[in-house]
Amino acid sequence: MSSSSLRTMLAQAAVRGVAEARATIFGHVLNPTGQRSAHKILRKSFIGEKVVSWYPNDIQREDPTVVARKEQERLSKLEMLKRRGKGPPKKGHGKRAAKRNK
Repeated sequence: MSSSSLRTMLAQAAVRGVAEARATIFGHVLNPTGQRSAHKILRKSFIGEKVVSWYPNDIQREDPTVVARKEQERLSKLEMLKRRGKGPPKKGHGKRAAKRNK
């Protein structure tokens, strides 16, 4: 009995030694317990710069004529809604104020 347990102990030690040597030679991470680790995720390169390069600069924020035209469209739409009586209510006359006065 003791010789077989000694033999299995030596075999396990040899396998462990070979696994450690293989990990150091090939640059692998040794995980004998099999616990989850974030090594696989952390060894990947970051892709943020690549994703940013896919999209051109935002023209709407940089060009003042585009911003001015959008603002003018918004104001003209608001004026049209006010003429039809569909614009935003004056301060203190909205839905919440009507509930408070009931």
